[in-house]
Amino acid sequence: MNETLKILLRLYFAFFKIGSFTFGGGYAMLPMMQDELINSRKWITDDELLDYYAVGQSTPGIIAVNVSTFVGFKQAGIIGGIIATLGVITPSIVIITLLATLITSIDKYPLVQKALKGINVAVAALITDANFNFVKKTSKGMASILIMAASFLLIYFFNLPSYVVILATALLALIVYFWRR
Repeated sequence: MNETLKILLRLYFAFFKIGSFTFGGGYAMLPMMQDELINSRKWITDDELLDYYAVGQSTPGIIAVNVSTFVGFKQAGIIGGIIATLGVITPSIVIITLLATLITSIDKYPLVQKALKGINVAVAALITDANFNFVKKTSKGMASILIMAASFLLIYFFNLPSYVVILATALLALIVYFWRR
């Protein structure tokens, strides 16, 4: 089998796995992406995943799709980006199609409601764990911890739009960079 085809198949099935076993969207996929893409396959680093998430969050589209596209592009160019994206969206398309044809409204079933509540709790725990891991790995000193805390406070308690905080911290980073030079 051609080496390019092997890489494309690995990309598709890695992202198919991520898309199949995570619930709750892009943030919920973060722990599985860390495990699959960084720990198992060594395709990217923690810093790269953080960068992909940051860009994926601040650009239009679904975070998981954006991240899969970036990783796929890094591994195999444009076709890699397309294949990785198809891998991550295929499970959702299949599941939504099956649900749409089998069940008109799943909200009315108490067992389904309880299962979804349980999944929500598990997803919240996974997201919290992934965020703490990123905080540990990206905190490069007191300044980054203060900026992170200030960003959280501004968004959570003062309802400042996240794009304003992102732009402000980018501007702050540029100012610090040029001031140090």
